Formats: sequence, structure tokens, C-alpha cells
Amino acid sequence: MTAPKLRFKEFDDNWLKVDIQSLVDEKIIDKPMDGNHGEIHPTSADYVEDGIPFVMATDVIDGKVHLGKSKKIKKSQADGLRKGFSLEGDILLTHKATIGNVAKVPELETPYIMLTPQVTYYRVLNKDKLSQDFIKSTFEAPIFQNALLALCTGATRLYIGISEQRKLPFSYPSKKEQSKIASFLSTVDEKISQLTQKHQLLSQYKQGMMQKLFSQQLRFKADDGSEFGEWASEKISKVFTNKSKSFNPLLNESLPCIELEHLSQNTGQILGTVNSSDQQSTKNLFEPNSVLYGKLRPYLRKFAKPQFKGVCSSEIWVLTGLKISNDYLFQFVQSEQFTELTNIQSGSKMPRADWNVIADSEIEFPCLEEQTKIANFLSAIDQKVEVVAQQIKQAKTWKKGLLQQMFV
Repeated sequence: MTAPKLRFKEFDDNWLKVDIQSLVDEKIIDKPMDGNHGEIHPTSADYVEDGIPFVMATDVIDGKVHLGKSKKIKKSQADGLRKGFSLEGDILLTHKATIGNVAKVPELETPYIMLTPQVTYYRVLNKDKLSQDFIKSTFEAPIFQNALLALCTGATRLYIGISEQRKLPFSYPSKKEQSKIASFLSTVDEKISQLTQKHQLLSQYKQGMMQKLFSQQLRFKADDGSEFGEWASEKISKVFTNKSKSFNPLLNESLPCIELEHLSQNTGQILGTVNSSDQQSTKNLFEPNSVLYGKLRPYLRKFAKPQFKGVCSSEIWVLTGLKISNDYLFQFVQSEQFTELTNIQSGSKMPRADWNVIADSEIEFPCLEEQTKIANFLSAIDQKVEVVAQQIKQAKTWKKGLLQQMFV
């Protein structure tokens, strides 16, 4: 019997099991199409501020087409292209380098959008037979994603062309059951979207409060209600240090090791560690509560404050407060002021923040009591952000489990 493990109780009919080519042959869907290859493919020199969105695989993220961040080309140029004209309601599937991202083209302000050769559109012709939203959910399901990867070629940059995509298996039930499934999963997507928006708003709120606090536009008061004094001003080298002891695997005990890839972007989270005894390259020791900051490609904004002793890559600064607490320092390295300092970099292909520039720069900082109030306030926001981040993770895990059981 071709039927999923989990389905709504009013349905018990078998699902039709076909492939993409069969859907095309039966004129249920149009021929899948990607963007223009070769000489007529638009290049960076063709991009304009306002025009037809030119959608790349990187614009298809988390089930949405991010048209606001996509490149644009002139309509006159787009009209002259051969293929890749995608319309509202089309289902997009990324098929080169970034494999398997899926999204539905939203309501458009332009007649169409153009696709790059990295993205394929799927368009329903017979809407009595097949739902666009059901296609989207099917493409997201693990059984389809696994089949997609199995047909990919390429070692470093995976790729699956249109002809191979036509071989992909596709199963579907009655239109009524499709609608029920798509509606249910749409509700799950909406919940994830709401949580994501909440996470973004909290993050934006924190950035705004940091700007006000570190610029002294907003000040706390002492516990007795009195005003805190003026902030001191000194060179950074006198306020916090960038010093660490070198790690010798022959002399030091085995410790958890943090590489640059273990530092999550913008979150302060540590994604994992490895055993230091397995590492041969130069490593630096750090003590608990040290502030770690990735100096390589600092625009990635990688930082953390581990509560354990360990070692880290030499591409990570080990920062320790002298006249400021490490809790305050952890928040300061996330500020716009510190970001501006790290933007002064050395190297071109692999830029690194220049500590000498930072050390020689002056900053203003408050007394320890005000530092504590600032750090505690911002840390409380961090905790709220992390709670929502965990809720998003749980919701996505739940959806993945649903997709695993609701499709065949």
C-alpha cells in the first residue's frame, strides 16, 4: 500500500506513485525550468537598484524567497532572456551547490522574477489534480530530499540538472487530502515564522539598547537612586587585554579545544569542541569566563564567553578585562563601536582584525557598579533571545518529524 504512516483519519485511499516526468507528460505540471546559461546569463555588471528580481539559490532560505535581498536586472534585459521566468505561486527548488532549498514565489510587484541556473521553478497546470502548496511540502520531505541528493553529481559542488530532476519520484493523494496536508503544514510554517519574527525583533531591540547604553544616551542609576559619575576614558590596552598562554600538548593536560567554526555567528553560542590532544597547530589557553573573539574575517561576528578552561585556535583572541568586568566586556565586543574597530583589517583574501589598532584606540567605560547593571540588563535580553531560538529549533524539529511520516 502506498500511503504515509501519519495521515488524517478521514482518508484511506492509496497515493499515486509517479515521477516528475509523468506529471509533465500528463500536463499536470509545466516543464520544470531554470535560468539562462552561457553568454546571455546576466552578470554583476548588469545589476541595477530597481528592476526584475534575479533570484539565486542564496535567496531561497527557510521556505521563503527573499526578494528584498536579491539582485535586480533591467526589465528590458529580462524580457530578452530565453527562460527562467517564474510567476507568483511557482515552487522553487535550488539544485546547484545549495541543494534542496524550497520556497513558494510570493505575491509580486513585478510581472515575474528571473531565476539563475541554480534554481528550478515548478508550475502547476492542472490545479484540480495537484496543489502548489502540496508540491512545496513534498519537496521539503526527507524522502524527497534523499532522492534528490542521490541523483546529484559533483564532489565539491553538488548539482542536479533538469533532466535528472524529471526522474525524481513523486507521490500524491486526492486533491482534498493534499489541501488538508498543505493547510496543516502551512499552520506549522506560520508558527515558525512568528517565532522567527519574534527572535528578530528581540535581537533588534538588544542592538538598539546596546547603542543607547554604550553611547551613554541611556544611563542606569545606583541602587540608592543617585546618579553614577562620569565615564572614564583610556586606551583599550589599559582597559582589557588580548593575552593568552601558549598551549603545549606535551606539558598541559588534555582540554576542550574551540576552533573558529565552533563559534556561532552573532549569538555567543559555542557549537562544539574537539579534544586538544588531537590538535597539532598552535593553540592558546583560556581561563573560564574569558571572552573569545574570532579575529579572522571579523565581519562574521563570532564571540563567546565559555564557563570552562580550555584552548582555542590562534585565530581567536582571548580577551580579559582589566578595568572592566568580563561580563561587561562580553557585551561590549558585540557593540557597534567594537565592530567599527574590527573593521580595520589586515590581509585581503583572509582579512584579520588588527589588535594594534584596537589597543591604541580610546574607549569610555563606567564604574564597576554601572558595568554590572548594563551587563545584567543585556544578558537578560540574551536569555529571552535564546529561549525563542530554542522554540524555533523545537518547532523545526517537530515539522521535520511530521514531514518524515506524512509523505511517501
